[in-house]
Amino acid sequence: MSQGPQGSQIPENEEEDYQFSGPLLVSKLQEAGIHPNDIKKLSDAGLNTVESVAFTPKKHLVTIKGISELKADKILAEAQKIVPLGFQSATEVHARRSELVHITTGSKQLDALLGGGIETGAITELFAVTCQLPVSMGGGEGKCLYIDTEGTFRPVRLLAVAERYGLNGEEVLDNVAYARAYNADHQNALLTNASALMSESRFCLLIVDSCTALYRTDFSGRGELSSRQTHLGKFLRTLQRLADEFGIAVVVTNQVMSSPDAAAGPYAGNEKKPIGGNIMAHASTTRLQLKKSRGNTRSCKIYDSPCLPEMETHFAILASGIGDPEEEV
Repeated sequence: MSQGPQGSQIPENEEEDYQFSGPLLVSKLQEAGIHPNDIKKLSDAGLNTVESVAFTPKKHLVTIKGISELKADKILAEAQKIVPLGFQSATEVHARRSELVHITTGSKQLDALLGGGIETGAITELFAVTCQLPVSMGGGEGKCLYIDTEGTFRPVRLLAVAERYGLNGEEVLDNVAYARAYNADHQNALLTNASALMSESRFCLLIVDSCTALYRTDFSGRGELSSRQTHLGKFLRTLQRLADEFGIAVVVTNQVMSSPDAAAGPYAGNEKKPIGGNIMAHASTTRLQLKKSRGNTRSCKIYDSPCLPEMETHFAILASGIGDPEEEV
């Protein structure tokens, strides 16, 4: 027996195909008797792999035009035969996690803080008063998807990083798929496009910069807070599904807001807290707080993590990307 997504066991007769192909295209369901027209409907709805189908609740499948409850039952049954979901031992979980790929940030100190770099198969959140993320292609041996909600993406930064690592600049640019999101609905729809791209080619990193900016403008006031959080929660769940499904690293940037503490008195400073509340906190695997230090140096603190200790380090923002500061801060 071997392990599939989330460590579930795969029957011996299916193990070879699964290990060879990794995430399986949804077209494989045709071999299990699912009609090609129904497979196209699944793909059009953003379910491009067997894993994504197996992870989808029945109530969501039946909302796809042309997929009845009877069809949904059959589709789920066949998908879960190929990608079974079940219990596993802690030993298996430990073995699987020991094989996780980490993508370098470009800074040895920052990589050490993160236990090796940006973790794949998880969501890493960066938040600060201002926050810009340079893209490093090192470590993942795959392409990068970049969703830009604020119009701050600058390809010239990629060329500088490419030169630093001795990479061909044109190839680096070709390996980054960029999309500008103009509203919260569009931001969510871009994940459907991202799923289609990832089912066709090897991607190792998905960046959303910033995750919450459009939600702050599209949903204003307390009257829309519930709708905003519901919409944001759906977006974050889709991000995690993509991380699980394709084993990619997901990095999201976030903004902060002042959170005055009335009990602290009028002379106490306002604490800066990340936007998104509990929805954002529960969705992010690792949360990193960035602060400006001297010159081009920034501090990075582990704000929340299931496995990393609460520590802090410093890194530098260089013309060629992220690196270590030249002197101790």
